Amino acid sequence: MVRSAGQGARLRSVLLVMMALGMSLATVLASPLPLHAQKELTPPKPAATKAHCIDPPQSVTIDGRRVLEIRSTIGAQDPVKIARQTTHELGRLAASPAFQPEGLAVEDAPPYTFLVLRRADGGSDRLMAVDDRVAACFDLSRQVLAEQYRSRLVSAVTAYRRSRTPIAWVKGTALALLVLVIYLFWIRIQSKLNRRAAQWIAFDQSRQLQGLRVGSNQLLESVQIRQILQLVRRVIHWSLLLLISYLLVPLLLGLFPPTQGIADGLRQQILQVIRNALALAVGALPNLVSILLIAAVTVMAIRASNAWFSALERGRVRIPGFYQEWALPTARLATIFIALIGLVLAYPYIPGSGSKAFQGAGLFVGALAALGSSAIATNIISGLMLIYTRAFRLGDRVDINGTVGVVQERALLVTRVRTPRNELVSIPNAIVIGASVVNFSFSRREIQQPVAIATTITIGYDVPWRRVHELMLAAAKSVKGVSDEMAPYVIQTSLNDFHISYELNAFVIGADTYRETLSDVLAALQDHFAAAKVEILSPGYHAIRNGNASTLPKV
Repeated sequence: MVRSAGQGARLRSVLLVMMALGMSLATVLASPLPLHAQKELTPPKPAATKAHCIDPPQSVTIDGRRVLEIRSTIGAQDPVKIARQTTHELGRLAASPAFQPEGLAVEDAPPYTFLVLRRADGGSDRLMAVDDRVAACFDLSRQVLAEQYRSRLVSAVTAYRRSRTPIAWVKGTALALLVLVIYLFWIRIQSKLNRRAAQWIAFDQSRQLQGLRVGSNQLLESVQIRQILQLVRRVIHWSLLLLISYLLVPLLLGLFPPTQGIADGLRQQILQVIRNALALAVGALPNLVSILLIAAVTVMAIRASNAWFSALERGRVRIPGFYQEWALPTARLATIFIALIGLVLAYPYIPGSGSKAFQGAGLFVGALAALGSSAIATNIISGLMLIYTRAFRLGDRVDINGTVGVVQERALLVTRVRTPRNELVSIPNAIVIGASVVNFSFSRREIQQPVAIATTITIGYDVPWRRVHELMLAAAKSVKGVSDEMAPYVIQTSLNDFHISYELNAFVIGADTYRETLSDVLAALQDHFAAAKVEILSPGYHAIRNGNASTLPKV
């Protein structure tokens, strides 16, 4: 029995513990959730919309300096009007000795939080009010936004009064005088350096300025270089002077309280210009890299094209049907074509290519091209036709529309011929293509045969034609410039009323001596016919043979 009583006591203890644990678990389950658990289960509050926030915000300023930003107002108030009224009231309070910045306080009166000014009698005046709708524009609560407003107003008023103390005015005046002294000293040093630079550039015996040469080409003479350097010197001098003077203005204005706002505005303008320039430069870097790559590829393509056509011109490379004389003009056309392709590819990457200025310049160039394209295109096409029809080449002796001479230059627009009197005649290609071109050099160059000169004389019927042929052939053979590759010959071209026309054809050694050889042949004809007592009736003579003297020269 004793053992049974002990076991019953232990059983009762276990039951009591289990009941206590059950009651505790029930208590825990019945109790409310912890705070963090309640927040997790509480549905989130919908975020306030920002459609009412204005952009850009209005500013409350003092002495031109921004103190607060107003992005929205309570109710239907106008943000512009509220910003203007608050700026005026802030300036009045800051200038009033009776106002103490410590009197600004924040009072929370849901649904608003007020920024109030406490009075000496214990009351308060409301200065500003914010609500949750206004605070949502800053992603803050209305209490935090009101505290920020209060701290900024206190700091602004304190700084305003500190800058208007007599010590601040004396300090600003002293610093302004020091800045002016430094500015005047700088101007004096810069002017002295400018004069020395001008004297050094203008010094005639300066060996450093001997002109600009690239290879054998004199691009700029020393006088032109001096003029350019003088212009650069003036631009640098005045630009630096204007820049220092402009920077001096906000520096001086910032030393005095009433003009510190203007100084801040000028500084912001300068910084904005610098930021815009840097942004433009950084933004233009990819385009500039693209332009450089296109330019490099274009230059390499032009050099490869020139090397290829140079090999064609020298005969190192041969293409059936492509003549060596076509190489140089074709190389020029290929260079123009490649350069135009490079320009078209690089144009979209040029900074400002889509601006109105570029569009206007394009219209202007297009109008000029439309006005002058007819004549220019005609001459260019004519020049190309002359090149690829092989009418002549440089150095050929030609007769173009009555102009006899050596081809000096063959361009796309004009052909220049140097006459025997060293006259340079420029003939538009449109006229050349429409005229007959006599090339005296073609025969010797292309078919390896000499070109013939022809001259006509008239002899009376009383002289046997065989005798005339003999004399004319003897005269031709006596001239040194006549070639012996092909024998000269004489033909009778007409039987006139009073005489017979005989034409002598003699082949010259070189086309370069065509004119001189023709003169020698004419002189030889006169000598041989005079020695044979045969009268040349060119021009015709109307005379009665009644004993008058003949036209034979006296030897």
